[in-house]
Amino acid sequence: MSYSFEDLTVGLSETIEKIVTEQDVQAFAQVTGDTNPVHLDADYAATTSFEKPIAHGMLTAGFISAAIGTKLPGPGCIYLEQSLKFRAPVFIGATVTTTVTVKELNERRRRAIIETICFVDGKKVVTGEASIMIP
Repeated sequence: MSYSFEDLTVGLSETIEKIVTEQDVQAFAQVTGDTNPVHLDADYAATTSFEKPIAHGMLTAGFISAAIGTKLPGPGCIYLEQSLKFRAPVFIGATVTTTVTVKELNERRRRAIIETICFVDGKKVVTGEASIMIP
């Protein structure tokens, strides 16, 4: 689905879900070079407060990009800005539910402010706000 600027209204919301796999974490580490052992080494992670490997925060934040780029507003939109707050760890096997909601619209500039939230089991794990340009 794709929304034109004229289709957007404050409060409009879309959601996607993704199960985080070990393969996702490995691929993210390979692509980005972030090989922090807290993500990749179960023995190391066991010595941390998390007690087991966690997904990269930016992998989880990537689900926000997916929701914006494929659902709301969808293909063709341009990401301008994103704030993020990492509130809780995401473990391998978790289902991340990402919700993006139109918060403000600027008709003159064809831009939208989007509230972005990732949940695991109803708990907020990443929160933020995005600025998007809609062609």
